[in-house]
Amino acid sequence: MKIVFCCTNTKADLWLEGFRLALPGVDIWEWQAAEAGQTPKLADHAVVWSPPQAFIDEQKQLQNLFNIGAGVDALLRLQLPAAMNIVRLNDAGMSMQMSEYVCHAVIRQFREFDDYQSDTQAQRWSYRKPSVRSEFAVGVLGAGVLGSKVAEALQQFQFPVNVWSRSAKQIQGVKSFTGQVQLPDFLKATRVLVNLLPLTAETENILNRANLQQLQKNAYLINVARGRHLVDQDLLDLLDEGHMAGAMLDVFRVEPLPQDHAFWKHPKISITPHTSARTLRDESIAQIASKIQTVYQGLPIEGRVDKVRGY
Repeated sequence: MKIVFCCTNTKADLWLEGFRLALPGVDIWEWQAAEAGQTPKLADHAVVWSPPQAFIDEQKQLQNLFNIGAGVDALLRLQLPAAMNIVRLNDAGMSMQMSEYVCHAVIRQFREFDDYQSDTQAQRWSYRKPSVRSEFAVGVLGAGVLGSKVAEALQQFQFPVNVWSRSAKQIQGVKSFTGQVQLPDFLKATRVLVNLLPLTAETENILNRANLQQLQKNAYLINVARGRHLVDQDLLDLLDEGHMAGAMLDVFRVEPLPQDHAFWKHPKISITPHTSARTLRDESIAQIASKIQTVYQGLPIEGRVDKVRGY
């Protein structure tokens, strides 16, 4: 069993140690590009995060790429052999983190905590009329593993919850909208929009003016998927025009977010540094090790990505 580890901006030592404990006898190493004229050591499987094309070109015997995150858009931009599989994490602790983040953001907006913070800074004691929960519908774009868990978590606070996805989903207590035809109805029913879509050619720039302006008046955006889903200037314009009340953004087209970007100083935008759901090393190692064992047992792997659909 030969496994190569190629994860950009990730310290390899603890990952390698974890895999050696989880898969006794495994030959696993961190990838380093072979020098000119040197014969590269080839692996059967790879554990990856944003690997370069040179890695794919060199490792010609790879059967599976096990991605240590939920998003696989960086892999799909590479030129991959047709027979090479991409396998994503099912959860590995991400859904709980994502649910925490989204519920916090929704409640923060619903209870007007940002406004109370402003009052505190001005030493102003104020009361606000309570918001009506039934008029604060939350719409979740994307109803995969993470989106479904977030929708279920939001129900605990008795918000009306809707989801939109490419294919129909059945989530108890949640209204499901499906396909492009039902997207306008979904948007019109939404006061807080949570984006958890995979990034594909079809979903890139989906958070644009035409769609965002269909949201209810004083809508709020929470983007925890990918920065390329959002057309930045369209959001800024709708905030300044008063159609949207604010946004909490965790992902951006360029990361780290450039210092001169307008998002930093906009009073209605809250920013976090792509931290809504971090990869948990021990959980990820256990899940990937289990998937690799499944391969050697000759059984199908859960989490294989459809490279045409993009997820």
